[in-house]
Amino acid sequence: MESLIIVYSYHHQNTEKVAKSIANVLGADIKCPDDINPERLQNYDLIGFGSGIYGGVHHKSLLELVDKLPGVTDKKAFLFSTSSGGEANTKREKYHLLREKLESKGYLILDDFHCKGFFGFRGLGLNRGRPNAEDLKRAEEFAQNLKKSVE
Repeated sequence: MESLIIVYSYHHQNTEKVAKSIANVLGADIKCPDDINPERLQNYDLIGFGSGIYGGVHHKSLLELVDKLPGVTDKKAFLFSTSSGGEANTKREKYHLLREKLESKGYLILDDFHCKGFFGFRGLGLNRGRPNAEDLKRAEEFAQNLKKSVE
């Protein structure tokens, strides 16, 4: 199974930590949105899209990438994210904008993963030390379940 993880992780590399945990299980390549050639995504069996949550939505670079993607038929994908708000963000309507955009292009979203991430400045802020070892273990379990559903 050929897998790719597209991740935008900026401030504290919270989401990159999650991406690496998932990639280790899936044997996936990891790339940032700016390094993606939309036409080459056809080569992958499973594609993950992830970033921090900014104002209730995934990072604009992911949303802009999805706008450029050609239509597909049931291409398997998953979503993941980190945020200061934890699970509360996954309930917000705007959070699902990435899902809606991908589904409108023909992607089949198998599942999504979310955990808290540190948000702050100079060590002060919310969720110090997150994602932690437990969060990363949950990310690995998430990836194991994805792998089973695709194989």
